[in-house]
Amino acid sequence: MIALDTNLLARFYVDDPSDPEAARQRPIARRLVLDSPSLFVPVTVVLELEWVMRGFYEVDRDAFCDVLLHLLGLPQVTVERWEAVEAALEVHRKGIEFADALHWALSRGCTGLATFDDRRFARRARRLGLEPPIVLAR
Repeated sequence: MIALDTNLLARFYVDDPSDPEAARQRPIARRLVLDSPSLFVPVTVVLELEWVMRGFYEVDRDAFCDVLLHLLGLPQVTVERWEAVEAALEVHRKGIEFADALHWALSRGCTGLATFDDRRFARRARRLGLEPPIVLAR
C-alpha cells in the first residue's frame, strides 16, 4: 500500500496547463492513482487538499466536494477516517468551512467541540442541529 501526499492528489485532480511542472507531473500522478492496486490517504492530506484547492486553485465548494466524493469512491483508495470525511462533506455543503466540518466530524464521540471565538461556526452548527454541539468557551 502506498500513501499519497497532497501535492500528488492536487496534480491528479487539477489540470493546470499554464504550469510546466504541473503539466509534467499530472500524467505521473494519474498513472500512480489509477494503476496502483492499493492506496492510502491520511485525513491530514484530505484537510490540506481542501486548503490547496480552495486557496491556490480557487476551486469552489461544490467542485471540491465532488473531488472528495470521487476519491472516496475509488475502490483502490482507503481514506483514513472516511466516515468522518464523508460526514464533513455533508456539513461543508451546507455552509460550514471544511476544516471546521472535519474537526466536528472527528469529534462526534465527544459531548461538545469547544472554541473560543468561532461564533459563526457555532451559530451555523446550532442551526444545522449538529451533534456534538459547538461550545463557545468562556
